[in-house]
Amino acid sequence: MSSPRVRKVADRIKVVVAEMLERRIKDPRLGFVTVTEVRVSGDTQHATVFYTVLGEPEDIDGTAAALASATGLLRSEVGRQLGMRHTPTLEFVLDAVPENARHIEDLLDRARESDAEVARRAAGATYAGESDPYRRRDEESDPDPS
Repeated sequence: MSSPRVRKVADRIKVVVAEMLERRIKDPRLGFVTVTEVRVSGDTQHATVFYTVLGEPEDIDGTAAALASATGLLRSEVGRQLGMRHTPTLEFVLDAVPENARHIEDLLDRARESDAEVARRAAGATYAGESDPYRRRDEESDPDPS
């Protein structure tokens, strides 16, 4: 569990980086980027910035290169706006959440199709034996033990 100060620093870094990517970074390789999360180490010396990119794999690769080249400018702006003694280093990591969500949606679709197939096969099915194979006490005919 991180301290409130670390969470505030992470939130502020997220805002600063997102604003910089939107307004000041004019690299043509930079695609449609969304900063999804920032995790800061406990000593606030390192920040990992998670991002997603809308587009094709080429757009993702171009965006990664653009972020790598703009890291120095982004770090200096983060340091200026945070006013901290030591500016955290920035590391950009492509967020895997959208890919994982897509995979889960595919699995759920396959499960729905499988359930529909089972329901279709069971629609006209009948029991192999009696419809109610369990004996009931009131139906039992016990012979008189006397």
